[in-house]
Amino acid sequence: MKNVDVSIIIVAFNSKDTIVGCVNSILETIKSHSYEIIISDNSENDQTEEVVKRNFKDSEKVLYLRNDKNYGFSKGNNIAVKHASGEYVLFLNPDTKMYPHTIDGMIEFMKKTPLAGAATCYMKLPDGTLDDSSHRGFPTPLRAISHFSGLSKVFPKSKKFGGYNLTYLNLKKTHEIDALAGSFMIMPFVLGEKLNWWDEDFFFYGEDLDFCYRIKEAAHKIYFVPEFEALHMKGVSSGIKKVSQNLTKASKETRQLATYHRFRAMEIFYDKHYKNAYPAPVTAIVKLGIKIKKLIS
Repeated sequence: MKNVDVSIIIVAFNSKDTIVGCVNSILETIKSHSYEIIISDNSENDQTEEVVKRNFKDSEKVLYLRNDKNYGFSKGNNIAVKHASGEYVLFLNPDTKMYPHTIDGMIEFMKKTPLAGAATCYMKLPDGTLDDSSHRGFPTPLRAISHFSGLSKVFPKSKKFGGYNLTYLNLKKTHEIDALAGSFMIMPFVLGEKLNWWDEDFFFYGEDLDFCYRIKEAAHKIYFVPEFEALHMKGVSSGIKKVSQNLTKASKETRQLATYHRFRAMEIFYDKHYKNAYPAPVTAIVKLGIKIKKLIS
């Protein structure tokens, strides 16, 4: 028997400018369910700890965990989930803000959808558009080539060429997707425990794709639920996303680290899930494409 309906886990990394708004938005919007907030802080050189303790020292809802170094997103989540007591776990980024009814609504969705292994809401960027990383197809070689070559933009309604972000699906209706983003990912605790949570081979980027892949392998479904929304400022911690260039204070070192792990994640995911499914020439082309894209970035 779990103590609360949902454990909300936030991995922070130099998040002093966003974490308070994120946590306050949770405290202000959950009305119908019991919850706890667990902050796993990977920060190194900012005042995230000071900010969290100053603003939430009297809150019984907030548990703060100070990690002794930057362990990355996967391990940061795995550290926090050991303290979770919820029937469901909601993994959330610190640069997000919740809208009214979103978390309550997503919990109710999970309760009435037994085969749901994970779900996400409509993750809205500051410009009002969808964060496409929350609405993904698995990056098969054909999908990746279509995406990075621009074919997916030319033929967005094509299942053949639009599979990277499933752009042929109706964004106004709830539907299954291959993968969502770790910026908002709600799932049953028991399933996460069964799958041994996040793969720590992924330091930063790609870990959500891998987790979703394993959820699907376990015969569960993943859902996009646009009835509920949240704001995602995206990339504030890493500093490598155009959408948050005016908000981020990430150092050059952090940007370089994020870029490295972004492309390293592509290689890890391919080797883990696709390498044995495709002939050697395809693998060689994929690896070359990753290297070229990395050099360009």
